[in-house]
Amino acid sequence: MDESTGAPTPMSGYAPQPIPTARLVLVPLGVEHAEEMAAVLADPALHTFIGGEPAGPAALRARYERLVAGSPDPAESWCNWVIRLRDGGRLAGFVQATVTEPHEPVADAATAGARAVGHRHLDEAAPATAVPVAEIAWVVGTQWQGRGIATEAARGMAGWLGRRGVRTLVAHIHPDHRASAAVATACGLAPTDVWHDGEVRWAGPAAPPPPPARS
Repeated sequence: MDESTGAPTPMSGYAPQPIPTARLVLVPLGVEHAEEMAAVLADPALHTFIGGEPAGPAALRARYERLVAGSPDPAESWCNWVIRLRDGGRLAGFVQATVTEPHEPVADAATAGARAVGHRHLDEAAPATAVPVAEIAWVVGTQWQGRGIATEAARGMAGWLGRRGVRTLVAHIHPDHRASAAVATACGLAPTDVWHDGEVRWAGPAAPPPPPARS
């Protein structure tokens, strides 16, 4: 247990910490966020590309309990943050990363829990990796879209991961999801020729490029 927050300590190696950005604070996910996040994620349109349907507070609380407990695989860390707006303090969405540290090939059973709680891993039997790899994802509530919040939050998370030794970022994006593709591009990712469950795999270094200069 984290003595400063009282939250359970994840079972594996990367423990999320608060990440400040210009307009946001990425706050490590807690079970207490479930009720507010259920409202943030209530629009069915958010699930057009990622599947599923909105979860109520009780279901989201149960999911968050599993996420906070962490992956049972010591080579895999589940890192989750809610996006808090500095102006007003409201929650606007979430970002997440599944960090896979160097390991031998593993069978799907070793990380099957990832699917149960919403995190995904790279392959059914991933080859050994020499450096940590993070699969990242982001969702911003409908009310706060179109303001660059997803980009700012994802870049903040990517920078945090890079400073902690992650060298490669991966995301899976539906080919018609232009907004998500724009976020991935801003994080320095590019599409590959690999597809998984109808989505394109994007990949890039865990060091976001500098933001474009303002004219």
